[in-house]
Amino acid sequence: MKYFGAHVSASGGVENAPVNAHSIGAKAFALFTKNQRQWKSAPLSQKSIDAFKENCSKFGYTAAQILPHDSYLINLGHPEEEALAKSREAFLDEMMRCEQLGLDRLNFHPGSHLGKVDEETCLRTIAESINLALAKTAGVTAVIENTAGQGSNLGFKFEQLRYIIDLVEDKSRVGVCIDTCHAFSAGYDLATEEAFTKTFAEFDAVVGFGYLKGMHLNDTKKPLASKVDRHESIGDGFLGKNTFKFIAQDARFDNIPLILETPNEERWAEEIKLLYSFI
Repeated sequence: MKYFGAHVSASGGVENAPVNAHSIGAKAFALFTKNQRQWKSAPLSQKSIDAFKENCSKFGYTAAQILPHDSYLINLGHPEEEALAKSREAFLDEMMRCEQLGLDRLNFHPGSHLGKVDEETCLRTIAESINLALAKTAGVTAVIENTAGQGSNLGFKFEQLRYIIDLVEDKSRVGVCIDTCHAFSAGYDLATEEAFTKTFAEFDAVVGFGYLKGMHLNDTKKPLASKVDRHESIGDGFLGKNTFKFIAQDARFDNIPLILETPNEERWAEEIKLLYSFI
């Protein structure tokens, strides 16, 4: 079963996210469980938690179809002690919110070295941050998103994702989310059938499909290996429609949230229909 959806608004309360997802014909959705531009937010109320679960049940969304995303402020590989502690505290809060909502995964960008430490040190710090959060929570998988490699961001190579996974103590609670725009920008070609097959064979060999817990389906405004993260609507960028046809027709991408983060949300319903038409 393919679960196509989009990163919908949770404005007014997390309970609105499943309603918004249903309104665009989504069979999956992503959301922020708090304001992603703030370090701290008010705790989730029991009323919101109950309403979220009720709406998920009403519209047929299980945890396997939902991919919450953490705050963009968090840097689990931060080279400075005080800022790292702040990021770790915020990440733990996000994991606990997922736990409260009955969600089984949290998607996050791994982290950045900011030019102050070497890559290996940063990757080790990220893994340590994950271990600390997993030790204080239950039932929620930490899902590392690949990056475009812009600036000092790590996680743009499959080997970097694997390095982090290898250092996570509980392998049953770590996974990855592959963003198609980020992968292409990082130098992994997905635009032709031959290139797509080769890239995901490499992904399977290095990381393994067993760790794939979700995807972000985005076309890209920038060419291959640009290291620039700029999403585009499906079919309007350098990937074109074929990449998404390959995903729709490949059983390896079944039963995980396949989430649009394309820039024009007014087109999400149309894009979801298009994705289902590719099957």
